[in-house]
Amino acid sequence: MTRYVMALDEGTTSARAVLVDEEHRIVAEARQAVVADFPRPSWVTVDPHHLWDAQRTAMAEVLAKAGATMDDVAAVGITTHRETCLLWDRGTSAPVYPFISWMSKQSDAIVKRWRSEGLDSEFRSRTGLFNDSFFSAPKLAWLLEEVPGVRERAERGELAFGTVDTWLLWNLTSGRSHLTDTSEASRTALMSLETLSWDDKLCAAVGVPDGLLPPVVASDAHFGEIDPAAIGLPGTRRVPVTAVMADQQAGMFGQACFAPGSTKNTFGTAGVLTANSGDRTDPIEGLTASVGWTIGDTTDYEAEGVVFHSGQTLQWLRDKLGLLAPEERSEAVAMTVPDSCGVYVVPAFVGICAPRWIREARAGIVGLTLEVDRAHVIRAGLEAMAYQTRDCVDALVAGGVPVPELRVDGGAAASDLLCQFQADILGVPVLRPEELERTALGVAHLAGMGVDRWQKQDLADRWEVERVFEPQISEARREELYAGWCTAVDSVCGSQA
Repeated sequence: MTRYVMALDEGTTSARAVLVDEEHRIVAEARQAVVADFPRPSWVTVDPHHLWDAQRTAMAEVLAKAGATMDDVAAVGITTHRETCLLWDRGTSAPVYPFISWMSKQSDAIVKRWRSEGLDSEFRSRTGLFNDSFFSAPKLAWLLEEVPGVRERAERGELAFGTVDTWLLWNLTSGRSHLTDTSEASRTALMSLETLSWDDKLCAAVGVPDGLLPPVVASDAHFGEIDPAAIGLPGTRRVPVTAVMADQQAGMFGQACFAPGSTKNTFGTAGVLTANSGDRTDPIEGLTASVGWTIGDTTDYEAEGVVFHSGQTLQWLRDKLGLLAPEERSEAVAMTVPDSCGVYVVPAFVGICAPRWIREARAGIVGLTLEVDRAHVIRAGLEAMAYQTRDCVDALVAGGVPVPELRVDGGAAASDLLCQFQADILGVPVLRPEELERTALGVAHLAGMGVDRWQKQDLADRWEVERVFEPQISEARREELYAGWCTAVDSVCGSQA
């Protein structure tokens, strides 16, 4: 009898594999670093072979840790970071160019051209997203236009397109499956939210040849089978892939945000606020509308606010500015001072995302005085994570979605200081669950549903709060602090604000 469900969680900086037992407990996990390349200023790419090798190695390691083989795995679920995309040869599986990361701005000129052609409103109304280099559509256009010979090869049917989930699935199944799910497809800016299929008008604008894009299926579809021997893993049993979800949507699923209006925030490399919007497809001002998940014939949509740099801000303060030693914890240093001494860190390293969408902005540390030391700056970096969440929550509330409480997850949510400041600056309770790894648990649960291991409601029944952080500062102080943040953001935006 199979003992586990395996979740593959491919993030921006690491590839993880997680084994979940029948009691919904994570029994083993393994992680491999994923390293990005920066070929030019504002360009960010990832070696596709490196990414796949990292994920396969993590799978082998997690099986070894559990003393298991793929014969012990009932099903596999895949969740990945989004918007990053690739083209590869269908016959040889050779990429034509590295992955273009979600962070990369190399397609900015295409975005400006489309804007001049009046396509901004088309992207917004049809896909719920923006005409922005963050999303996959302009990246695909860049590959078709800038890499020699690619358009001709694509028109001959030689190439396949995919986001990270599709590339992993292709390799896991030895090239037999070229698919994606509705949640991943909804972040490309090429899928219609109304039809849950590729949008003909936008595909024509990008110049997508027939057959280049993967078919879009439900999040709980049968995505193919893994032959362990073919990819160098122990075991003989073919294991089905029964779930694919984009990482933020998987996190929302893992937080059991099943009711319209239920909201979570993930503090990862980026910070992402997502709210279940039920069957509402029209986007809220400053936020995006996407598919949460499609299970069977039912689709739940989401309203979302992405901030590009959340936990990565603290990494930057450590690795680039040298304000933290490798063994130091940012929270411990931040707690040596009572506040940030009026300092604000605005992490607009590649511009500001939701809800302002000012990509020309650049990062800044605002409010420095002679009294400020490194602890104040580190504390300000941590507080920036909470301020950016407040920006998105305010947009959500203004759009008619009340947020009476916020569930949090991601590695940085382990910080009591961050969670308490988040509650203080929002003025609502912040709920931290017992298990912070909600993304892998979410896609593992959906994969387990595909082999009748669990029901959807089981996840809600098993969700347990570890601590509730209640607001502790006055309304006047809350708004004073937030006004200072807004002024700091305006200062890095200049005339664009």
